[in-house]
Amino acid sequence: MARRSVWKGPFIDGYIFKKVEKAKASGKNQMIQIWSRRSTIIPDFVGLTFGVYNGKKFIPVLVSEEMVGHKFGEFAPTRNFPGHGSNRKDDEKK
Repeated sequence: MARRSVWKGPFIDGYIFKKVEKAKASGKNQMIQIWSRRSTIIPDFVGLTFGVYNGKKFIPVLVSEEMVGHKFGEFAPTRNFPGHGSNRKDDEKK
């Protein structure tokens, strides 16, 4: 995994800051819809709920202390693993 230079700081799309400031000013804990899965979670986002787009729908992500430093995309999977093939007849026999 390629790392970003420390001197550059974490990458966050600019529009997210505007939406966070607006949400904090309103005082309501509404879901903030974002499309930027590549943005890094920073301490200012702790306690807010973000709707991270996974290509089909918005996945609600409540940001906690442990998520700081990670990317939003890590918490909204884009693929649904249905499991390895199962045979219903075998399941009914057990």
